[in-house]
Amino acid sequence: MNLPNQLTVLRIIMIPVCLVLWGLGMPVPAAIVFALAAITDFLDGYIARKQNIVTTFGKFADPVADKILVLTAMIFLTADGILPAWAVCIVAARELMVDGLRLVASGKGNVIAAGWLGKIKTNLQFFCVLSGMLLEKGHLATLILAVAMAVMTVISGVQYFWAARHIFKEDQK
Repeated sequence: MNLPNQLTVLRIIMIPVCLVLWGLGMPVPAAIVFALAAITDFLDGYIARKQNIVTTFGKFADPVADKILVLTAMIFLTADGILPAWAVCIVAARELMVDGLRLVASGKGNVIAAGWLGKIKTNLQFFCVLSGMLLEKGHLATLILAVAMAVMTVISGVQYFWAARHIFKEDQK
């Protein structure tokens, strides 16, 4: 298994560690583990592209690991009243819709690459979660990040569907 895939597996392993630390009332260690997991997201993709070692496993596992990392942390923070449920629902709905879109596109021989707006969305998600973990409950910065994250989540989702609009036009014939 190459280094980028090892980093992806490490990220998956770090998810329950982060959640256990959070559940034990240890927000700073949980945030550190979450931040390290988020850094592996950047590193695995960077190394894979730089060394030209993109694999089928990586194409599948990397985005799945990202979604599990972010959504599980957001669900825990929502259950504790730290993140607004509406923002987490927007993120979950967008992720399901884009994954469905990618599945349909793949079935028609199309690949929908990640856009730069999606990368901004991912970073806002990471910062929103870290803010929720590290700042006191109800902090304005966390709410602002949640709103920004939700807005960018919608915008990046629209970007994906706009880029793939040709897939749906084929069905109209």
